[in-house]
Amino acid sequence: MEHAYFSTKMLTDDAGTITGMAWPFAAPDRVGDWIEKGAFSKANLPLPMLFAHDQKDPIGAWTEAKETDEGLEITGKMLVGEMNRAREVSALVKSGAIRGLSIGFFTKKSKPRAGGGRTITDLELIEASLVSVPMHPNAQIRSAKSGIEALQLAEAINRATAQFAAR
Repeated sequence: MEHAYFSTKMLTDDAGTITGMAWPFAAPDRVGDWIEKGAFSKANLPLPMLFAHDQKDPIGAWTEAKETDEGLEITGKMLVGEMNRAREVSALVKSGAIRGLSIGFFTKKSKPRAGGGRTITDLELIEASLVSVPMHPNAQIRSAKSGIEALQLAEAINRATAQFAAR
């Protein structure tokens, strides 16, 4: 099984729901691999949600996977109400210590790319993991919020709007 590491836009809430970009289509990873849109079309759900590709450390399941123009977007749920480990990983995501997603897959069809790496056109997606150090140079976490942070942001927006309206 191969692994590809990416830092992603990752949103999580206090219930453990998490969404992220598992593979952006616009750039290759650090070894030059490029996965084409359509390669994920046969993804079987649910997929295991692991921590750092450790098959002995499942923390939830990915229940949605869709290819967009941007890449493979996945949504799932960490079992924060049922597992201490999932609560720990959720806290690490919210703090920024866990910065990315990484997919585990078997390549079914690929061709070499000039300058190194491969263009992958067909694969079997096995799992997606939360990881602390991503491999993809162009991906980054854009947001990881808790319910409290969302309320604080909404309050700040309301204050700013009131100040603007008072002018």
